[in-house]
Parts: sequence; structure tokens; C-alpha cells
Amino acid sequence: MESLIKYVQDEFVTKNEFPKFSAGDTLTVYYEIKEGEKTRTQFFKGVVIQRRGSGATETFTIRKMSGTVGVERIFPVNLPALQKIEVNKKGKVRRSRIYYFRGLTGKKARIKEVRS
Repeated sequence: MESLIKYVQDEFVTKNEFPKFSAGDTLTVYYEIKEGEKTRTQFFKGVVIQRRGSGATETFTIRKMSGTVGVERIFPVNLPALQKIEVNKKGKVRRSRIYYFRGLTGKKARIKEVRS
């Protein structure tokens, strides 16, 4: 049964090609918003908190600070509205899910950048 589900996902789900990223990276995600008849592109720039799932059901969570309020958004990797993803910084973190990042503010909320 699982092989049948995997086959259908591989054949019929459109896969987007995006750069490799992981938790701790700073991304800019461009996605399309439909407002009535019109469509426009909006971007969301923040730090990746986690990547979850695999295959067609994979998602990633991005967190940004809007003033003093933290805003998180979950994006499915195969969302048709996603136009592009830019990796602004590669961060060095020891964990794959950095939930502790939610409790940090100010200078403690900085992530070391990996120079390549």
C-alpha cells in the first residue's frame, strides 16, 4: 500500500526545484497571493526553525520578528504558489529543530553564519 502511495506522489505531484537549506538558515520566500481577480507576489524573510516530513508532504517553518512580535509561517515545499526561495545566510546550529530560538531576544537571537 505504501509503495502505491509513493508511486502516485512521484508521478502526479509537481515538485519544485529549490536550493538546499536547513534549520538556522535565513531565507526569503516569494509566494503568490490571490486577491479576488488579481495576483501579487509577497515575500517572507526569516530564519528556518525546522524542516518536517518527506516527499510530497514536506514542510518548513520560518520565523521572523515583526516589531516586537514573533511571526511564524509554515510552508509546504510543494506548494504551487511558491515562486522562489533565496538563501540569504547559511547558519550554524547544532540541532535540526531550533524551537529554543523562540525564547531568545536581542543579541542572544543571533545565529553564527557559515562562511563558504
